[in-house]
Amino acid sequence: MAYHLAVRHGAKRVVLVDEREPITLTSDKGTQAYRNWFGGPGDAMVGFMNRSIDLLEELAEESGNAFDLQRRGYLFVTGDNAQVEKLRASGRENEALGAGSLREHPGSVPYCAAPAHGWKDQPTGADLITDRALMREHFPYVTDRAVGMLHVRRAGSLDAPKLGEYLLARARDAGVEIVRDRMTDVARSPAGVSGVTFASGDSIRTGTLVLAPGPLLKDAAHLLGIELPVSLELHGKLTLQDHLGVIPRDSPMTIWFDPVELEWSHGERERLLASSDGQRLTSRMPSGIHVRPRDDGRSNTIFLIWTYHLEQREFAWPPQFDANYGEALIRALAHVIPAMRAYFGKAAEADVDGGYYCKTPENRPLVGPLEVRGAYLAAALSGYGIMASQAAGDLVAAHVMGSELPTYERWFRPDRYERPEYRAMLGGWDAVSGQL
Repeated sequence: MAYHLAVRHGAKRVVLVDEREPITLTSDKGTQAYRNWFGGPGDAMVGFMNRSIDLLEELAEESGNAFDLQRRGYLFVTGDNAQVEKLRASGRENEALGAGSLREHPGSVPYCAAPAHGWKDQPTGADLITDRALMREHFPYVTDRAVGMLHVRRAGSLDAPKLGEYLLARARDAGVEIVRDRMTDVARSPAGVSGVTFASGDSIRTGTLVLAPGPLLKDAAHLLGIELPVSLELHGKLTLQDHLGVIPRDSPMTIWFDPVELEWSHGERERLLASSDGQRLTSRMPSGIHVRPRDDGRSNTIFLIWTYHLEQREFAWPPQFDANYGEALIRALAHVIPAMRAYFGKAAEADVDGGYYCKTPENRPLVGPLEVRGAYLAAALSGYGIMASQAAGDLVAAHVMGSELPTYERWFRPDRYERPEYRAMLGGWDAVSGQL
């Protein structure tokens, strides 16, 4: 937000307030990936993400790719013929929404493999692969039970802390001040926001306040007397050293599209059944386990994420994770990458971290002006914070500075729930819309 206001829009006296080092709460805890692959209704999410990726590519170009942007894609894999048609339907829907063309293999257009590095001159849309020989040629690490793959192409990963460092440096060069403090009160006049006070007792007079509080959204909104329809989910990540080279370093984000049943020994199963947290791991589990290699050029690290616990949580830091979470991820991933069996029982050697998804009922961001004049919001970017960061910053800065707004802006305004036609659409959504 500070970068877009100060650097791209020339706003004066921008003050960034954070009681922590920036990019250390949740932004560095995910897989740090991006995609323009989102369903409807409407094309707002695809348009929003295309804009964000455009801006990420501009930043990569001007910085000499300081944050390691790459575009190997997302690879959805299924071992169920019935699921292939769902992948095809997803491709056609996203094609209609503006994500790019769907190409099928075998077909009239040859498959184009993604490069190991960089992002330029790559196709958009997706490739649906049902040719087993083609699957084995390009993705030999994937199970031979695979009957279909959807390779989403305007997708990949980046280094979120490096991106944050670059934006922060540019913002500081443009005069942005950094205040290490916590906001405790917002002063209001009949005209709207008039100032903020901090835990230290310091204060700033201002008529413009942008809230970008991540999982602390409810508390921040309460300072303005506003209630927002959001909840928190806890999401974890396993960071594993792949010293056996199971995951090729140039592989895309790989996602298993089918439900799984985890493989346990008799003793392991008995132990799991004896605990409330472990019992769910002995039954059929949802799809969505995904993995990607870390792109730092120095390690054999891989990131694994899988969300099977969707209960609403209260914010607590540091978060606490199920003791079986890491082992469950490794065993789930073995369904799509059989060589992961070599790491069964090794979760204790890996690291689990994570953070909170702050989510609206339909899992779409809250970006734009609040009901209190002078207050703006960039929040509820649940599961796509890094990939949406530039479009969110761009959009709020346009609101603040009175610039021309994109056509999709009305879909993300916090006051959208006041529109009867929007409320009528909510019945067709749920809080996992757009998640992997």
